[in-house]
Amino acid sequence: MNLVEALGADAKLVCVVGAGGKKTTLYALADRIDRAVVTATVRIPIFDDHVAAVRVTRDPVGALRDATDWPLGLVPERERSDRYLGYDRETVTAIRATPGPETVLVKADGARTRLLKAPNESEPQVPATADTVIPVASARVVGKPLTEDHVHRPERVAALTGRSLGDPIRAEDVGTVLASRAGGRKRVPPTATVVPLINMVDDEELAATGRDVAAAVHERADVSRVVLARMAEPEVVDVID
Repeated sequence: MNLVEALGADAKLVCVVGAGGKKTTLYALADRIDRAVVTATVRIPIFDDHVAAVRVTRDPVGALRDATDWPLGLVPERERSDRYLGYDRETVTAIRATPGPETVLVKADGARTRLLKAPNESEPQVPATADTVIPVASARVVGKPLTEDHVHRPERVAALTGRSLGDPIRAEDVGTVLASRAGGRKRVPPTATVVPLINMVDDEELAATGRDVAAAVHERADVSRVVLARMAEPEVVDVID
């Protein structure tokens, strides 16, 4: 199974949430999909090098009418030298409805480069028309202490898992976060497919860790599969049904 099929990204609107490789996942998928759009509903670092072209516009639907370069980045504004702003969810729904793109790939929350996260009250920003939601966590976080060095909003992860700040993170803790309606499955539309991704699976030890996380997800959520992968040289390591 290739990366696009495994992650359910052969769909019209695909949102990536969580931590531990959202952006690299978006760019890897964009490289493998004909006529992909890369956009966001939250801030996103400058990603011009990962797409054929970027259009900074308040009229993304209009920009799509004459689009010829794919994958195409669409953003409303450059906020600073290092990042773009994202569109509201309704605008992303309008992009989804516009003829031309095969798939719209959306960064739907932030994590400040950490390996695991739980969302706050305003996150994630997933459009109601999302077809697939991919909650991401890094296999590398298992064994690390539950602190801000490795986890975005560690106090929320602690609340979800019953752990204390500073405790070593277990595979079952990561699985709990990914499976939770207050974690990786928060604000997922009822019609959307959820495909959890264990990322950064770079060796056999991490693959074993990823399978433990996948087992924990399946114990807690009704998802069809959990994908183990790495994005540095994009490859599906395993698919756990």
